[in-house]
Amino acid sequence: MKRITSVLLVLLMVVSLMPFGAAAEKAEIKNVIFMIGDGMGPNHLEWAKAETGEKLAMDDMPVKGYRITDSLSGLTDSAAGGTALACGLLAFNSNVGTMSVSLDGHAFVVAEYLNLCEASQKAGKKTGIVTSDSNTGATPATFSAHAARRGEAEKISAQQLECGLDLLWTASDGIITESSAAKAGWTYIDSIDEIDSLDRSSKSLAQFSGRIEYDDGSGNCAPLSALTASALDLLDGSENGFFIMIEGAHIDKYSHSNEKDGMIKSLIEFDKAVDEAVKFAEEDGNTMVIVTADHETGGIVYDGSAKEWKFTVGDHTRTNVPLRVYGDEGMLKDGETIKNVEVAKYVAKATGLDGIPSFTINKNVIVDFFKALGDLIADKIG
Repeated sequence: MKRITSVLLVLLMVVSLMPFGAAAEKAEIKNVIFMIGDGMGPNHLEWAKAETGEKLAMDDMPVKGYRITDSLSGLTDSAAGGTALACGLLAFNSNVGTMSVSLDGHAFVVAEYLNLCEASQKAGKKTGIVTSDSNTGATPATFSAHAARRGEAEKISAQQLECGLDLLWTASDGIITESSAAKAGWTYIDSIDEIDSLDRSSKSLAQFSGRIEYDDGSGNCAPLSALTASALDLLDGSENGFFIMIEGAHIDKYSHSNEKDGMIKSLIEFDKAVDEAVKFAEEDGNTMVIVTADHETGGIVYDGSAKEWKFTVGDHTRTNVPLRVYGDEGMLKDGETIKNVEVAKYVAKATGLDGIPSFTINKNVIVDFFKALGDLIADKIG
């Protein structure tokens, strides 16, 4: 009954808040480059710099603060973490752009959240996603789909084929094919060499088979920094501007397995992508670059006695993550810590987007939920 009571309280909270939407304000920023280093905590940066001796481009960004990462479940996963960043609303772990609850093994999608890509499309902007993960990875999914659970790969892929993005470049998910992409109106590519054949009128979907997280010298790579530069070039020139989310997913993946070398190489490659984004923004003069993470992975600390950095866990932590901004100084003050949902809200305000945050209640689902709840209670009593 404790679980049922918690679910009811959440439902009442959702109904009390709904419906609402943020009204657009006068846009000051035309383009947004939203960069997410999955799993990247502040000590990931320090370890990478100590190990390589390299200076990070993100350290030169003028506004440097931090962000809280908790979801409605407490310690967040990437789906709820991505949802907060994409939609400006909290969710339970595993929710992808939704408020979904589970009862007796069945998931109920109580509400669907509007995400920044959808709001940008409504404003006439071009939109894109580039990630070293597959397209059904939790973070890209939250910017392009709606699902009760992050593992619903077939459902997420089907929505992404129809999601209205101008550009979706990812590792292969094993579900989307050249045929299914072409049927949905995409120009399909699977190697970095094919990017040169694209133009600004192309609606392109990439399922790269080579390494994306960093260049390993094999010649079969599509490194994130090169993809970032090419994607920005293709999205540039839109009359109403563009919104793009770029994710370095493997900082998280290598941190889960406590693989230092892979984590650092992936972080350095992500930082090279940040450098490409900032260079574009400097030349453009009307672009905001945001760099953050969905959560910290690995619990990295400095061991003073051993004089070395080390992982302490193989999972996520509640450590506040970096938040860096170029091109706008209104989101936070230097050194300030803000909530995860505030990032999407500010992006909408700065670019004049309607509806962030907002969500649509699925009334029939709520009816089904209460029917299932009644059946469950009757079964327990009986």
